[in-house]
Amino acid sequence: MKAIVVTDQAAGTAGMALVERPDPDAARLASLAGASYGDVVVQVHASGFTGDELAWPSTWIDRLGRDRTPSIPGHELAGVVSALGYGTTGLSIGQRVFGLADWTRDGTLAEYAVVEARNLAPLPGDVDFTVAAGVVMSGLTAWQGLFDHGRLRDGQTVLVHGAAGAVGSMAAQLAREAGAHVIGTGRAASRQTALDFGAREFVDLENDALEDVGEVDLVFDVLGGDIQKRSAGLIRPGGTLVTVTGPPEARPADGLAIDFVVVSDRAQLGEIAQRVRDGRVRTNIGTIATLDDAVAAFNPTKRISGKTIISIRP
Repeated sequence: MKAIVVTDQAAGTAGMALVERPDPDAARLASLAGASYGDVVVQVHASGFTGDELAWPSTWIDRLGRDRTPSIPGHELAGVVSALGYGTTGLSIGQRVFGLADWTRDGTLAEYAVVEARNLAPLPGDVDFTVAAGVVMSGLTAWQGLFDHGRLRDGQTVLVHGAAGAVGSMAAQLAREAGAHVIGTGRAASRQTALDFGAREFVDLENDALEDVGEVDLVFDVLGGDIQKRSAGLIRPGGTLVTVTGPPEARPADGLAIDFVVVSDRAQLGEIAQRVRDGRVRTNIGTIATLDDAVAAFNPTKRISGKTIISIRP
């Protein structure tokens, strides 16, 4: 099968290469001797990629700390189940699915991927594969940050950093649908995009005073650093700062600061898919490229707005 691999962490996306790799051994997967219980082989139709995953230790080492290069990056996929591992239940061969691959195993920038069945959800037939791949990571991250960790409720005010980005735009949409007042942030050029995706107000982080926002109930942070520190001071008593950038560098005076790593959740994926079908949320896809053109797509010569999706099969 064709796959994108990485071997040199220092090289970043420039070190990506398109190579031939062996197909997953479906017969061995289905046998007791070769089983990783609950695995399935997915024929990948579309895959997403998160730009900073080449900085994650899990891209380069396995759970025991052993080097696993050359490794296949990418963790977001949509496709069709082509084989079932021994003991797998809940999915069937030929079923359309989408979800997240394990962080410490070969990923989804390939024609086939081996994924734990529990990390996949059924994909409705009227949701395009590229759309599905585009909402997996962003949708789950936004959902878990807002509702699982942020405990967002109707009528609250949420400050969404990077509101024009893939994750931020999904957070803005979900928060607005939940009845929150959404304040988005970003560069000046991102203002209209953030407003189009659900923000009621926009703060230009380069030219506006963040502190003029006033008090908020929840900060959804994807930026970290100084912006995160300043944001902690905006949270009203009992509020929460949630971040995906690592342990918070500042905490609200009378509230919570939570960092989290997104996990796959079948029920949440189902909720997100239904919202896509209903038109309540939409993807923020900037570029769609083929697997043959993936290396170039991940090394653009100019700034790309939105998520890059690799379309592997129609």
